[in-house]
Amino acid sequence: MKKEAIFVYSDQLLSYKFSKDHPFNQFRLTLTIDLLKKMDRIQDSDMILPRMASSEELQLIHHAAYIEAVHKAGKGELALDIAEGYGLGTEDTPIFKDMHEASSFLVGGTLTAADWVMQEKAAHALHIGGGLHHGFRGKAAGFCIYNDSSVAIKYLQEKYHARVLYIDTDAHHGDGVQWAFYDDPDVCTFSIHETGRYLFPGTGTVHERGQGKGYGFSFNLPLDAFTEDDSWLESYETAVWEIADFFKPDVILTQNGADAHFYDPLTHLSVTMKTYRRIPEIAHQIAHKYCDGRWIAVGGGGYDIWRVVPRAWAYIWLVMTNQSNVSGPLPAEWLKHWSAKSPVQLPKEWDDPIGAYPAIPRKQEIEEQNRLTMEKMLYPLRQQKKG
Repeated sequence: MKKEAIFVYSDQLLSYKFSKDHPFNQFRLTLTIDLLKKMDRIQDSDMILPRMASSEELQLIHHAAYIEAVHKAGKGELALDIAEGYGLGTEDTPIFKDMHEASSFLVGGTLTAADWVMQEKAAHALHIGGGLHHGFRGKAAGFCIYNDSSVAIKYLQEKYHARVLYIDTDAHHGDGVQWAFYDDPDVCTFSIHETGRYLFPGTGTVHERGQGKGYGFSFNLPLDAFTEDDSWLESYETAVWEIADFFKPDVILTQNGADAHFYDPLTHLSVTMKTYRRIPEIAHQIAHKYCDGRWIAVGGGGYDIWRVVPRAWAYIWLVMTNQSNVSGPLPAEWLKHWSAKSPVQLPKEWDDPIGAYPAIPRKQEIEEQNRLTMEKMLYPLRQQKKG
């Protein structure tokens, strides 16, 4: 019988670990899953083990020489000057033991999710261990070694002949995925992110629309720093529905970075759980309207691993399984267990309280700028419809 949703997970995903002080910390997976278990909203039968992506699968996107370099780096066999040419051994992406194997499991998890959805064994699949959207064909960047979303999209094209809509709500531009399919009209990429004027990777302007046959299939919505819920959601909801209606995908793949939250230490946006409730709800609606429910979701950024990521990512699963009617206090057992270990005071409830951060002085100006940016991004699409 077809399942409503599956959750791809193995403790092996925790081996993707740069160092104990690195901001990318997969311990957030443990916190998220434990939150769902303490609520009794996920069962062992819902959880599917990821597999390791093969070298051939990685080469759907990544160069063979790069894959070999990652493999050697993880064995301590790659000279530092050569490693740096591949983006390895940097402050962002340090070398760690067996990094090829750990990274291949992340990619394999997303491929596992793709197979379950496309083989109609599940309508939806969630792999919060994935979402490494900055990886390039021959170079690591921004905490990302292999780009699981790019590999999965190419895999979906070659194995299932699917047209894929990639939706990226991370605070950082989904550059690696965009550039991998920049000339491909069968992949539509949409990234909503903080403007690159202030934030890595500095790309993702409205003028990046694709090239060649892929022109008009790349969409970027860079928002001003300190954007709050209402403006973020107005921009996103308007854009994503118009883009989905234009492209009419066979499947959607959503990257769910949780780093636009006001608590996040690496970004400058000011959204709350109000936004992280709506993101998966909209994805769910789009999947059922255009794709017969086919929805693959991965994780991504999210560097307040205690206060933000568990709530935001747990909610994706709750939406997928039609259990999203949660509000009020978080499970007392979860709070009691993790409060003693958390370096920050944990939130007591699902939603953030009103007035949780200082008032934004440029509120109206930010909202007007975001509206103009959205209109500029959508203008060619709307003109095409008129024509």
